[in-house]
Amino acid sequence: MSFFKKLKDKLFRSSDKIGEGLEALVSDDSAQAPSAAERPAAEKPGLIGRLLGREEGRRVVDDAMLESLEELLIQSDMGVDTALRVTANIAEGRLGKRISTDELKEALAGEIARIMEPVARPLPLYPQKPQVVLVVGVNGSGKTTTIGKLASQFKVAGKSVVIAAGDTFRAAAVEQLQVWGQRAGVPVLTAPEGSDPASLAYDALTKAQAEGADLLMIDTAGRLQNRADLMEELAKIVRVLRKKDPSAPHNTLLVLDATTGQNALTQVEIFRKIADVSGLVMTKLDGTARGGVLVALADKFGLPIHAIGVGEQIDDLAPFDPQDFANALVGRDA
Repeated sequence: MSFFKKLKDKLFRSSDKIGEGLEALVSDDSAQAPSAAERPAAEKPGLIGRLLGREEGRRVVDDAMLESLEELLIQSDMGVDTALRVTANIAEGRLGKRISTDELKEALAGEIARIMEPVARPLPLYPQKPQVVLVVGVNGSGKTTTIGKLASQFKVAGKSVVIAAGDTFRAAAVEQLQVWGQRAGVPVLTAPEGSDPASLAYDALTKAQAEGADLLMIDTAGRLQNRADLMEELAKIVRVLRKKDPSAPHNTLLVLDATTGQNALTQVEIFRKIADVSGLVMTKLDGTARGGVLVALADKFGLPIHAIGVGEQIDDLAPFDPQDFANALVGRDA
């Protein structure tokens, strides 16, 4: 199964919500549509037009229709500012014209893809070895699973990878990474529960350098309720890493849970202050009707989106493709 097909199938909650909303929006024209007698002669469909139902399932693009479209996009967690901008762009050149559901879906998918195109970038790989990737995010966001999937995919691509289980305060996170490490054939460095994560990160970088590894991925804690402690912990990890490599970390990846909706924007703001976030991964798009939040994130922050996740299997994390995502989000075939 192609990732697009999987994405569309698993984004069904978002795509159904938006797709059905667009269909309802277009079909809600019966009250305002002119009757055949009221329609000017030039607008009356010919025989072929009537046979093909050319006038059926179309709606005039007017203020009422655009307001309904705005509400639909806001409900899908696209955010007020982004929803207004997208709706205004769709209105341009179409006001007063009749539009079908398919045409509306195509226009909406085009606007979404246009917003997403500049941020669709795979995780960059640099010549420097090891490339240090610090992975941050709140507990439960899918951080450890994302690290495991990325490590496995890089290993399959012929890269040597080392993982550091830096969330030393959560035994479950460490165990999960160990499972992924065994599955992928990637070493996972651990430390006793409650150990200093910075010390573990230092040891992991030492090992990765000694072994000539291509990639070192470091998991971190995500206890936002202790924001000051977390900020100091991450800052210490960076300070210690830079004793061995002044350019580390080379990427700081923020993992976000799509089911949190608009809270994802707040998390980006917080982690950009706590850590120098260089890119995003969005997980759990299969479990939410809030897929539109990814559009809001791209529009507001412009941070690279390296990958999206739509399940628990290793191939359920893939590089972000803006057109595929846009089509899947609005329930449109590729």
